[in-house]
Amino acid sequence: MTGRICGTGSCVPSFAMDNNDIAKLVDTSDEWIRERTGVVRRHIIREETTVSMAGEAGKRALDNAGISAEDVDLIIVSTISSNVILPCTACEVQKELGADHATCFDLSAACTGFVVAYNTAVAYLNAGVYQTALIIGSESLSNLTNWKDRGTCILFGDGAGAAVLKKDDTRYYLPVTHSNGSRGGALTCKSRYDRSELSLPDLTKPDEKEYLMQMDGREVFMFAVKSVPQVIREVLEKNDVAQEEISYYILHQANKRIVEAIAKRLDEPMEKFPVNLEEYGNTSSASIPILLDELNQEGKLERGQKIVLAGFGAGLTWGASIIEW
Repeated sequence: MTGRICGTGSCVPSFAMDNNDIAKLVDTSDEWIRERTGVVRRHIIREETTVSMAGEAGKRALDNAGISAEDVDLIIVSTISSNVILPCTACEVQKELGADHATCFDLSAACTGFVVAYNTAVAYLNAGVYQTALIIGSESLSNLTNWKDRGTCILFGDGAGAAVLKKDDTRYYLPVTHSNGSRGGALTCKSRYDRSELSLPDLTKPDEKEYLMQMDGREVFMFAVKSVPQVIREVLEKNDVAQEEISYYILHQANKRIVEAIAKRLDEPMEKFPVNLEEYGNTSSASIPILLDELNQEGKLERGQKIVLAGFGAGLTWGASIIEW
């Protein structure tokens, strides 16, 4: 018993910044960004919010699945950049969709978030607690980005992706996830609501580095290219599935060079590693479901295909799951 994905949806802001726009903010160029990251454009919120994008992605996923919002009994939203603290984003999505019978909560696992949300939903479905789940990754990373830091502002974008899972009799594949808090300093962002010091943060200075994302790019790169192939091999071995059985590896879209390095270490062709970085950049927990939705809408996913979802990011956290389409 497991949960099978029966519908997908996504939503990205209409406004986009290309690399030439970024070059007006920091000392960089289109060629420099493309070569090092693979990113060409990134979509940035204006009127949209984390909640509004999550709601729209969720609606599209329900429409794609042919399921009424009233049939959803679990909503999980993964986000590190919600525009609301209370109520949680998932409850706001419930309100927007009219999913009145759903239990709702958010989780925070950064770029591994959608994989963790998927694993959590499947565990509930497998236990018989719920029958239909809506899982969403939604991020407004532009609110956390230091637009004067060339090492990070070239990477990140905003967006949301969603999937509907229904309880199904197909095989349950055990997931593999890991965390290493001792290396968490590689990617950080301090809360503006931190009360660890007597003086409150100076909110009149939104560019203060500690309240925006800071990343050791080399550390994150080395972590990803080593840990992700290991966790993919681990999840395949744990479930007695051969690499040859996998149709696609849908990885968190952090950096094209990372994806290429992972493919090389697994000795797999890049054709099995779809990427959409050039259009969206790194959208954290939204990247996997946005890519999954694109593949679905393009008709590239076929019934019975085995697919690996793999996320990695701040925490440090990383993990992989096998799904059967």
